[in-house]
Amino acid sequence: MTTFARLSTVLFVIFAAGGMFDAAMAQGTPEEAVFSGGLSSRVIQLFALVTVLSIAPGIAMMVTCLPFMIIVFSILRQAIGLQQAPPNMLIMSLALFLTYFVMEPVFSEAWQSGVQPLLDGDVTEEQAFERTLTPFRFFMEGRVSPVAVETLSAATEARLDQEQTPLSILIPAFMLSEIQHAFEIGFVIFLPFLIIDLIVASILMAMGMMMVPPAIVSLPFKLAFFVLANGWVQIAGAVVKGYGT
Repeated sequence: MTTFARLSTVLFVIFAAGGMFDAAMAQGTPEEAVFSGGLSSRVIQLFALVTVLSIAPGIAMMVTCLPFMIIVFSILRQAIGLQQAPPNMLIMSLALFLTYFVMEPVFSEAWQSGVQPLLDGDVTEEQAFERTLTPFRFFMEGRVSPVAVETLSAATEARLDQEQTPLSILIPAFMLSEIQHAFEIGFVIFLPFLIIDLIVASILMAMGMMMVPPAIVSLPFKLAFFVLANGWVQIAGAVVKGYGT
């Protein structure tokens, strides 16, 4: 059990105990509260919140552009020839902030149309779920590849004559489309560095220095090229602009 899971369990126990105590105070004795099974709706909402927070990383990977950002930056690091610079945590942090920048309108719309009315008691849980999911569905449908949707639909023998694509097909199709798009961008990013490697290797062979690793010699040139081109800023701006932000 991870530290976050332990913390979630502790928080749930505390909140549940607090809810039972409030129920006991309202009904007279703890025994009456326990046997009546009275957990306040507030405790249930807190439990749902802790549950959502525990699966938040998985949700971020499924319905946002986070996988695309991570793959692009990982391929960029590999193309330069660096193994641990920048480190994985730094790449993940940069991808998270860029993802938030891209997804902020979606998050705001989901909150205003679904979560806030639920907290105010204006809609039911089912209505809030549908309203919260609608902005994410619109975002995914704008980025998903029709080929991925058709392939998964044929594999599952699902019918697409519905008004909306089922989430069981839309989410994996969106993830596959983002991975495909990330590899396409990664290929374009990799080409200039590959050309530098080939030029350096050809020069070394012409000079008879075949025992010198070309990757070691080409690394300073690739770093100089990337720094002079202001590569990190340019690539970050390009991937964000690709989402129409």
